[in-house]
Amino acid sequence: MFYLSETLTEISVVAGPGSFDLAKNIAKRLGAQLTVASLRIFSDGESNIKLGKVGKNCVIVQSTHPPTDTHLIQLLMMAKKCTDDGAQHVCAVIPYLGYARQDRAFLEGEVVSIGLVAKLFETAGLKHIITVDIHSQLAMSYFESIQNISSVPLLADYASKIKLRDPIAVSPDAGGTNRAKEFARHLNIDVIVLKKSRHRVTGEVTVDEKLHMDISKRDAIVIDDIISSGGSIIKAADVLQKKGVQKIYAMCTHALLIRDAAQKIKSAGVQDIISTNSVPGEYSKVEISPEIASALRSRY
Repeated sequence: MFYLSETLTEISVVAGPGSFDLAKNIAKRLGAQLTVASLRIFSDGESNIKLGKVGKNCVIVQSTHPPTDTHLIQLLMMAKKCTDDGAQHVCAVIPYLGYARQDRAFLEGEVVSIGLVAKLFETAGLKHIITVDIHSQLAMSYFESIQNISSVPLLADYASKIKLRDPIAVSPDAGGTNRAKEFARHLNIDVIVLKKSRHRVTGEVTVDEKLHMDISKRDAIVIDDIISSGGSIIKAADVLQKKGVQKIYAMCTHALLIRDAAQKIKSAGVQDIISTNSVPGEYSKVEISPEIASALRSRY
């Protein structure tokens, strides 16, 4: 476990290039020193990181959203620098933990990438990881010390302020059942789980249109952990519209929204996309620094 006895003034919150605003908010809530990582990108794409003086305890804030490999190597650089400078404990706040979806070998010959990531973190001197809505319990199992924070209460609180007509929570697949049920409990609304299947080679998504309840003339909130290409949300929106749903909102923890995903989702009839600021962007409307700061404070 990662327990510290020093005061908050002995903590350096290091703002990585992938999460500057979030790191600033966390440091402010903790009353801790903020150290900003200076970044230079060379012409060949290599990152060069420079850090100022850090304290005995480093808390590095760096989401590993796309470009995932770049943000990941930057995180490892910062961890190594904190360790080399004498930090006794190095913790990484990684709200979006890249490679967590690669938690097993789905096809013969595949590398279990999240296992490798865990080993790299250990080698770089990271003692503890704090993440938000990691993709699976299996992904968590590769880390010796990791804490997963749920953003569902924050998302539900935001949703409660949207004017909705007899809303229903929708999980786009069975894997998100518990998330959707938790979200629905916070709002005291109904929940349905769509039956989605994805071709393991082509990635093509299909959704069963048979539902167990009448949802016509209701508003729907499709809740997911990650929106990447938007394929699952688009398929869900199509089914919901065929069933007579009125307004559709997409809510998630991590809005990666690769290329023109946001435009495609809205073109499919989704009113708005709402995510936490685990990944900075236009749709990052839900602030997660209070929950992260609380998790950090409990360890000091």
